[in-house]
Amino acid sequence: MSLDPRLAAARALGAVLAGKASLGSALPAQLDKVDARDRGLTQELAFGTARWQPRLALLADKLLQKPFKAGDRDLEALLLIGLYQLLYTRIPAHAAIGETVGCVDRLKKSSAKGLINAVLRRAQREGEALLADLERDPAARTAHPRWLQKALKAHWPAHWEAICAANNSHPPLTLRVNRRHGSRDAYLAELAAAGIDARACAFSPDGVQLATPCDVTGLPGFAEGRGSVQDEAAQLAADLLELKPGQRVLDACCAPGGKTCHLLEVEPTLAVTGVDLEESRLVRVRENLARLQLDAKLIAADARAVGQWWDGQAFQRILLDAPCSATGVIRRHPDIKLTRQADDIVALAALQGELLDALWPTLEVGGVLLYATCSTLPTENTAVIDAFLARTPGARELDIPGPFGLKQPHGRQLLAQVDGHDGFYYAKLIKIAAAPQPRALKE
Repeated sequence: MSLDPRLAAARALGAVLAGKASLGSALPAQLDKVDARDRGLTQELAFGTARWQPRLALLADKLLQKPFKAGDRDLEALLLIGLYQLLYTRIPAHAAIGETVGCVDRLKKSSAKGLINAVLRRAQREGEALLADLERDPAARTAHPRWLQKALKAHWPAHWEAICAANNSHPPLTLRVNRRHGSRDAYLAELAAAGIDARACAFSPDGVQLATPCDVTGLPGFAEGRGSVQDEAAQLAADLLELKPGQRVLDACCAPGGKTCHLLEVEPTLAVTGVDLEESRLVRVRENLARLQLDAKLIAADARAVGQWWDGQAFQRILLDAPCSATGVIRRHPDIKLTRQADDIVALAALQGELLDALWPTLEVGGVLLYATCSTLPTENTAVIDAFLARTPGARELDIPGPFGLKQPHGRQLLAQVDGHDGFYYAKLIKIAAAPQPRALKE
């Protein structure tokens, strides 16, 4: 018997609310239990509810006499999914309420049916008015957790509401045209001939944005490697590195491999080493390389443990796509609003600094390191680079000129744009001298 899409979405979202998983890890197993025709609805319910959860949770607080217990996260998720249907979809109210309440039995919590039914019916009657009251609360108005809403407002006083709006939008589908197989203009013409509306991206010379998302496997030449899915902001890395034939290049924290492949599309003669923490994360990298008929050396290791994976030969270029809060890609992963906490940011900044310190000795003098994150928080970006430059005498910053993004005290920040690129940060460093060797003690 197939699973109801509401129940499948609730189980996945409940795992997220309980802090046990992300939607990316919890949802696929639930989708396997849903009829193929209902998988789109399941995804919409799970991702849409996560997108608006900060607002829906505040509304639920007004509708409930007391909060759910920790052991009832699945029930809480089901209620939020019911509220999402009533307020953000065209599903008829009677169906949204009836089908959602009907899922309570499958959670083996039948005693809660009356509660869920009563709350959803009250939301049907009063939801719009209650939401209007909540508009005075910026966390509710922007549908961002309070810590993140405050951080964005503090760091980006002129942009924070636009950032939140972009985070709440549906992301466009952007392709990277493989320049080894022809020009972007030629591919755009081919898309037009196939009746697919698309436009050239403004900043990436390889970027194409489709007017309407579609199954990419049906795009011209996709299976043959003529295009790949990659946001425009992420596509900027390869050209920022100013690659030259035959260079040794390290792609640190390389999964899922989009940038790894782009490096080799730009300069096929590179000797690329990709490092990521776990072998399971490299599976996707290998798949992408195989589809594009590219080759790179892949190593499963902690990039900070240089002695375990480095062969001692210096790299001319390093791309450090550092682990981060992913606050620049919330629209693609809305459960970030639920899984990230304020304390995470300081810990991530410390990790980013450790990665820079560990990898810097593997870069040859005159070599370039490109630091990248998909975060919009300066704590992980310009502050990390500032601290690194202060403690690293042989490092200097190279300017990244426009036209994209906003110049920062260090590096350049791209903010997520509705119908445009994701949020991303880049800083470009050159090694002008090796670290001084410690003096030998006199006998």
